[in-house]
Amino acid sequence: MKHITCIEDLRQLHKRRVPKAFFDYADRGSYTEDTLRANSEDLQQIKFRQRILVDVSKRTLATTILGEPAAMPLILAPVGLLGMQHGDGEIYACRAAQAAGIPFTQSTMSICSIEDIAAAVDKPFWFQLYVMKDRGFIKSLIERAIAAKCSALVLTVDLQVIGQRHQDIKNGMTVPPEWSLSKLIDFATKPAWVSGVLQGKRRTFGNIAGHVKGTEDLTKLSEWTASQFDTSLNWKDIDWIRSIWPGKLILKGILDVEDAELAAKTGAQAIVVSNHGGRQLDGAPSSIEVLPEIVDEVGSKLEIMFDGGIRTGMDVMRALALGAKSCMIGRAYAYGLGAGGQEGVAKAIDILGKELTTTMGLCGVNTIAEIDDHVLAV
Repeated sequence: MKHITCIEDLRQLHKRRVPKAFFDYADRGSYTEDTLRANSEDLQQIKFRQRILVDVSKRTLATTILGEPAAMPLILAPVGLLGMQHGDGEIYACRAAQAAGIPFTQSTMSICSIEDIAAAVDKPFWFQLYVMKDRGFIKSLIERAIAAKCSALVLTVDLQVIGQRHQDIKNGMTVPPEWSLSKLIDFATKPAWVSGVLQGKRRTFGNIAGHVKGTEDLTKLSEWTASQFDTSLNWKDIDWIRSIWPGKLILKGILDVEDAELAAKTGAQAIVVSNHGGRQLDGAPSSIEVLPEIVDEVGSKLEIMFDGGIRTGMDVMRALALGAKSCMIGRAYAYGLGAGGQEGVAKAIDILGKELTTTMGLCGVNTIAEIDDHVLAV
């Protein structure tokens, strides 16, 4: 990792070390990928004010996230199938986050189970929930998160209908996977990856397999999962979730001011302004485009987190300047995981932190609390 200088370096290493199907799963978006590209491109259009001769000798990234101390305003977002980017990927990513002093969010569609992670780390982590048709299973899943002492529940609200990701279809990304000669050759050229995955605790959805009757084998698990995304999910279901979950609740996937207003009335402690990383509604605005108006409308009512296109510490600074209190990263740390396991995730976090503190210094600010739109060029 000595010569890795940026997230793109990790991305390129990830691309070389992980089979194409799993790299593309993390890297690509839905349909024409217009929203995926806009997330990054719109961030890059935002320019900073360079300030000089300001004492910036006492810079700190320390902040609070949902009232808890954090070493920097960064959260590892929920990413499905992390354990197929690197064996036991969820455990290694959680350990890297906790060592860095920031939250890790486990996905419902993870390879390691809630219990696997809880047994392997020392501190609480966040759990992300997809609400499925089988409400009995969802209730038990929330109860498992409570038993594991998860410190926040992240309810993803933008996946009732799944956007098509063309590359996943082309790559045969199914459960069980479609096999071809080219895929077998690809796997054969990645022996370290194969060894790591084979040594991992699981190679299927650890939170589901064995916890629902009839999901013991991969084919039945796939059929059950595909049938479970619930198009009837609505605002009333949040009340039901809150009746079970006693802790902090975050709604992830808010991209509209009216939805933000409704979210503020649910009792949730935070929302994540997000378009699911450009993996859902293609043609939706970038997350950064809608962030300021959502902050203006509900920023005084709940904590606002940002997700979408973060590849540099400068991007984190841009989102903070426009009103976010913290940022989630998904692809940025998934690249690190695929590139080098726990060390790679730690490297991704370190890169973003160093870029952020440098940008703060060159903009003349010392603390996260000082970052607002005054650091931006008009």
